[in-house]
This record gives sequence, C-alpha cells and structure tokens, in this order.
Amino acid sequence: MTHPTPTDPAPILELEGVSKTYRSVQALHDVTVSVRPGAIGLLGPNGAGKSTLIKTLLGLARLTGGQARVLGHDVATESRQIRERVGYMPEDDCAFAGLKGIEAVALAGQLAGLPARVALRRGHEILDYVTVAEERYREVQTYSTGMRQKIKLAQSLIHSPHLVFLDEPTNGLDPRGRERMLGLIRSLTQKKGVSVVLSTHILSDIEACCDAALILGRGRLLVYDSIANLQSTVEESCRVRVEGDAAPLAAALASQGLSSEPLSPNELKVAAAAATAGPQLFAAAQRCGAVVREIAGSRNSLEDIFMTAVRETTQPVAGR
Repeated sequence: MTHPTPTDPAPILELEGVSKTYRSVQALHDVTVSVRPGAIGLLGPNGAGKSTLIKTLLGLARLTGGQARVLGHDVATESRQIRERVGYMPEDDCAFAGLKGIEAVALAGQLAGLPARVALRRGHEILDYVTVAEERYREVQTYSTGMRQKIKLAQSLIHSPHLVFLDEPTNGLDPRGRERMLGLIRSLTQKKGVSVVLSTHILSDIEACCDAALILGRGRLLVYDSIANLQSTVEESCRVRVEGDAAPLAAALASQGLSSEPLSPNELKVAAAAATAGPQLFAAAQRCGAVVREIAGSRNSLEDIFMTAVRETTQPVAGR
C-alpha cells in the first residue's frame, strides 16, 4: 500500500479503521487509507463494499467504527460541508418522473444551494459539456440508458464540485456509450481538475481512465496503489485451466521441474511463459490424464488482485 509523502497535495480521502455493519453483515472492515487527488478507481466485485463506502463518506450511512475525512472534513460532524464540495452520481436513477432533462439538472443545482436562475444557466452549460443537445427538453423517463447516465453525471457536476463519486457510471451502456462516458470522466480530471472516485466492478473501465486503484474484497482493503505499479507483471508466467481437478497436473509439472500454484480448483499459475510452456504442459497433461481447456498469458498484478477479491467475495463465510 502506498501513502502520500510530505510533498504530496492534501489527500482527498482519509480513512482510519473505518467499519460498517448492517445487523450481522460486516460491509466494511477496518479500512485504513489516505487517497491522493486524481482519478481513483474504487474496484471490487459485487458485494465487496464499494457502494457502502461511498455512502458512509457522503454521510448517508453512519460509520459503525473508525474515522473518515473527505476533503479535510469529518464525515461524522461535517456532512453538509462535504456535500457542498462533493458530487455524487448514484447507481440508480435520481430524477423525478415528469421532469425534462434540463429541469432535472437545474433542480439538482437548486438542491445544492444555487439560485434558480443560476441553476438553470449552469444546467445548460453542464448538459452541453456531457453532450446532451435538444433531448434536454424531453422528459427523462423517455431517455435511453445512456442518456439517463449523462443526466445523472450532469446532476453531480452542476455545483462545480472538487470531488465526484461515480457509482457504476457505465452500467447498462453499449460499447460506444461506455467509451463516451469514460471519455467524459477522463476529461474531468485531465481538463477540469476535478478528482474522481469511480466505483465499478469492470476492470477495463479503471484501466481506461484512472491514475490509481483502491481495491476492496469482502469489505476489506486489499490494495491502494497507482495503476502503473499494479499493471506491472513481476514474473513471467501463464495460466492453465483444465477440466476437473488441476492437482494431478500440478504434480506432473513438478516432476518435470516446472513449478505452479493453484488459482482455483481447476486453474494453475505456471512459472513459464505461455509461448514456451506449451510442449511441457501438454506432455504433463498426457501423462496424468488431464484435459487442458485454456492456456493464457499471465495476468498483471491488478488483474491478480481483482481475481483474488472475486474469489474471496464469492466464497461462503464460515458459520453462515
């Protein structure tokens, strides 16, 4: 895990022992991290605690334990100051039925404290920025998924926040719509200087527009580091997936002097490049009767950590 040095800008998020429990479910467990400005990917599989973390940082859900600060403000006592400086794009729709696009965005501005005329003017400016044209005069319920996502993004930006939380902003979008949304997110940090926390379970979205990644697995912080560091592959290796149990293949490879480690019951990480390991792999598989279904190049560190989070989150909890 990396931490800011004294020369770094002030952190946008400071969490110390943050925990959140819903009845008997531990949604967040002792999360401690200091996050620098920029585009940060909040990554993890469904159920990892991403949305819960955002809600606690916005003051929408009370912490069970620990302390947290957003842009220097305490989430327990200064939630109003946080909301004045922070934008939030929720996963679910957040526009009242019957409102036109411009009306929905302007209303968000008024709720953020802008006078009505200023909110309307800013609404048009923001809709131009997110590329909503004449559609702004149609009712939001007539919009496509992509258009609704743009309206939600505009609502989160209308009061000129310093930091924006985006919860699954590419959900339901086709490839072209996803690329347009990611382009807007990139421009926020690169051209507007707004820090972004992008919450998603889609690894490629994080790689496309983020500087750093904060990865959760079953409510625990697995890592916080730069994308460049996390994408570096430490050693040359490949992944081998077989039909059934991979243990016999691991033993056969070991007898040939080729080490491996299990990634799942039917998948191994083999200490050799995919391009050169083929003959040894198939010879070992033939000897032990294993059926090889896939040989793929090694994942980078970011992919490995994410797959660890997926496995941990999908495994049943003991005693439940």
